[in-house]
Amino acid sequence: MSGLEAEGTDAYRLSTITDGWVERFGHDVLISFKNQAARERLTTEYFLWAEAMGFNTQRMFERLLPKRNEERKAPKLILGDSNTGSRSVVMERGLRFEIDFSGGYSVGLFIDQRENRSFIRTCAPKRMLNCFAYTCSFSVAAAIAGGNTVSVDLSQKSLERGRANFVLNNLPATGHHFIADDVFEVFPRLSRKGEKFDLIVLDPPTFSRSHRGKTFQIESDFEGLVMAALEVADRDCRILLSTNCAALDGRALEVMARYCLKTSRRAGSFHAEPRPVEFPPNSGASTTWLTLR
Repeated sequence: MSGLEAEGTDAYRLSTITDGWVERFGHDVLISFKNQAARERLTTEYFLWAEAMGFNTQRMFERLLPKRNEERKAPKLILGDSNTGSRSVVMERGLRFEIDFSGGYSVGLFIDQRENRSFIRTCAPKRMLNCFAYTCSFSVAAAIAGGNTVSVDLSQKSLERGRANFVLNNLPATGHHFIADDVFEVFPRLSRKGEKFDLIVLDPPTFSRSHRGKTFQIESDFEGLVMAALEVADRDCRILLSTNCAALDGRALEVMARYCLKTSRRAGSFHAEPRPVEFPPNSGASTTWLTLR
């Protein structure tokens, strides 16, 4: 178990084992597990840590990590007051994000992307395109650094949660756009308008299906996604390539991106931001940054 209070962050992973993990969101705790043995081990480890640290747990939630996406369910409250609202606000290096344990399988913030959000703030992009934006945490990071943002996601509900995160951080609505649509439908429209971006986030789900029935499978469609992004990428654009697909790692993402660069006759370099300190190797999202030149 570990903690990151010194970084001004109260959303982080406390423990990871092969079949699950424990995450803290403020005074709420989420246990994610693949089987009952993992659940029992993680729960025991957490309570031993909390007692040693004198940490006050207000609520504890749990969720099963299913093998199929269609089996995903929202976390279930197992400790704490059921009359307390499901929403709370957490801090990450000065940024505020709303967490909602009843909002679906994911609670609203992917903490394994913390260093990439910090890198975006360091880059201070002028115009950022956030694809598969979910609750727009990357967009908040860019906006707080002064950039204009375009956030695209199939879910209008997720984008509304993204707007709420902008409000939490006292960010104005001007200069920011939220588009509820298929990313592959949006790219051609942006290209026809001649729009260019100096930072693009590509963090797609492993599998998704649009409202029109069109499917996206990252292992077969990621190269097409990168090619579409290159059409609206400015000369020195930075592109975040990210996936939670177990079959792909950062090296695989780089190989696919290099093929796209060769096909489009563009050049670039790659680097990876360090994983958050509490994430062991081979856990969390696989990511790499492509910088065009």
